[in-house]
Amino acid sequence: MNSTPPASHLFLALSCVTVGVGPGGTTSMVARVAVVDYRGQLVFDKFVAPTMPVTDYRTSTTGITEADLYSNDAWPFNDLQQYVANLIKDKIIVGHSLWNDLSVLGIPHPAAATRDVALYQPFRNALRTPQQIVGLQTLAWQLMCRRCQEGQLHPIENARAALDLYRSSSEEWERAISRCDWPCALPPSTFSRCYL
Repeated sequence: MNSTPPASHLFLALSCVTVGVGPGGTTSMVARVAVVDYRGQLVFDKFVAPTMPVTDYRTSTTGITEADLYSNDAWPFNDLQQYVANLIKDKIIVGHSLWNDLSVLGIPHPAAATRDVALYQPFRNALRTPQQIVGLQTLAWQLMCRRCQEGQLHPIENARAALDLYRSSSEEWERAISRCDWPCALPPSTFSRCYL
């Protein structure tokens, strides 16, 4: 059994921001993607050109406007999907509620190569909410006295906050995995297609 923790270059933290499409804007479509490395340095941050009409930009929480998604800097979805898929291939991805990010990106990833702070059981136990998905803002504040998501969602900040939460318990987390004792709850079953 290998108890050596994975090397830091194998880790990337991922966060997406979505806008709404369809009637009432209730269906989420990826609008911005950010990826940072193990040290929190920015690797990738791009807006995504819409693949269908946006009915709710969710600007009050996302900060995203029509101009962001229709600018020359916004990447076509297929190009972005392929780029991010290549970027995270053979990497361990860190994030909060990663199933949402993988779902809107349409990219499956090996479950064993995810470190989802929303599912990490010791965090849930510490906050006495074993059956609930605890928000990133709550986790960061309660476990690190760190503020995030005040005002609008910012994917770089979210990726860094999730990464810092992971790093705060990485030794215990990886030790549990090396013992074949997976320390996370399962993601919602409706998102099983997001995992290999």
